[in-house]
Amino acid sequence: MKSHLILAAVLLAGATASASAANITSEMWGNTQKGEEVDLFTLHGAGGIEAKISNYGGVLVSLNVPDRDGKNGDIVLGYDNFAAYEKGGFYGALIGRFANRINNASFPLEGKTVKLDHRENSLVVLHSGAAGFNKRVWTAKMHDGPEPSLELTLLDPDGSGGMPGNVTATVTYTLTKDKELKIDYRATTDQPTVVNLTNHSYFALGGEGSGAVDDQMLQLFADQYTPSDDKLIPTGQIAPVKGTKIDFTSPKRVGDVLNSDFPEIVAHRGMDINFVVRGEPGKLRPAARLEDPKSGRVMEVLTTQPGVQIFSDNKGAQPSIGKGGKPYVNHSALTFETQHFPDSPNQPGFPSTEITPTRPLHEVAVYRFSVRK
Repeated sequence: MKSHLILAAVLLAGATASASAANITSEMWGNTQKGEEVDLFTLHGAGGIEAKISNYGGVLVSLNVPDRDGKNGDIVLGYDNFAAYEKGGFYGALIGRFANRINNASFPLEGKTVKLDHRENSLVVLHSGAAGFNKRVWTAKMHDGPEPSLELTLLDPDGSGGMPGNVTATVTYTLTKDKELKIDYRATTDQPTVVNLTNHSYFALGGEGSGAVDDQMLQLFADQYTPSDDKLIPTGQIAPVKGTKIDFTSPKRVGDVLNSDFPEIVAHRGMDINFVVRGEPGKLRPAARLEDPKSGRVMEVLTTQPGVQIFSDNKGAQPSIGKGGKPYVNHSALTFETQHFPDSPNQPGFPSTEITPTRPLHEVAVYRFSVRK
C-alpha cells in the first residue's frame, strides 16, 4: 500500500511539474458588455520571446522580445486592461472580414452589386466597420509544445455587414523555434465572397511608450506602391517607388521619410501607404526589415500576401495614453499589415480577394526577431 502511495505522489509531482512548465497558459481577462467571457493566453517561445493574446478580437496584447543585452521589452502598443480594448480601436487586433478600405460601401461580385453597411456620414468602409472581427469573441484552442500556438476560430454569418456567405475564419498564432511569431490565416465560405485578413499590431522596437520611431531603420522589399486619394482610396495605379521619398528598397531612417514633403505623407501627417511586396503572391517571401539602433532589436516581416500597409501611428500633436499610463506620441510605432490591396474588390487591376467554396483563403505572415550587437 505504501509503495502505491509513493508512486501516486511521484506521478502527481510529475504532473504538477509538467503543468507548470507549459508553454501556453490561459486566464480569465474579463467580460464583454454582452456578458461574453474573454480570456488572455500567454505563450512562451524560443529565445525568451513571450506573447499575450486574447480571444477578444484576436488581440496581440503584448510581445516581449530581448534586446542586445538580453533584457526583455514589450514592443507592441496597447492598453492595460480588457475594458480599454473593448472601448478602443485596432491595437494588436485581427482585422476582417475585409481589412483596409472599400469605397462607396459597395463592390461588384459575380455579376451583382454587394452593398455594405456603413456609417451615415461616410461611404468608405474601414476594416469592415461595426461588423469587424476586431470586436468579436473568437473560439480558442491551445496547442502546447516547444512551439506553442493559439488557434482562434470565428463563424461570420451570411449578411454580416452586408457581406455574402457564411465564412469560417481560423487564425493561428505560433511562437516558433526560430524566434518568430507566425500568423496563419485561413477562411472558408459556402458561397462566393471577398475576404482580406491581417493583424493590426503597432510595433515599437525600442519598447512601447519609448517615443517616436524616427531613428529606426526601415527596409521594404517593395519596388512599387498603390497611390491613393485624400480618402486613402487607391487610384488604381501601381507606381514605382524609385525616385520618390518613400523608396525603402535600401535601409532608410524612418524620421527622414516622415518629415519629407511626399504629398501623401504631408496629407496624412505620416505614412499610411500600401506597398507591393516584391515576388510572387502565395509564396512566403521578405516584405520588410526594421532595426532599432538603440536596443539592437531587429524584426523581419515575411508574407504570402501581395501587399503590406505601413502606418506610422499618425495622431498629430495630441498623444494617446497606453500601457502603464505612458503617452504614445505621434509616430510612436509602425504597423506592418500584410494584406491584399485596399479597395481590391473595386479595382480589377489588383489581385483578387474573392474566395469560393472550392477556393478558400490561406495566407501566412511571419515576424522574425534577432538582435544586432
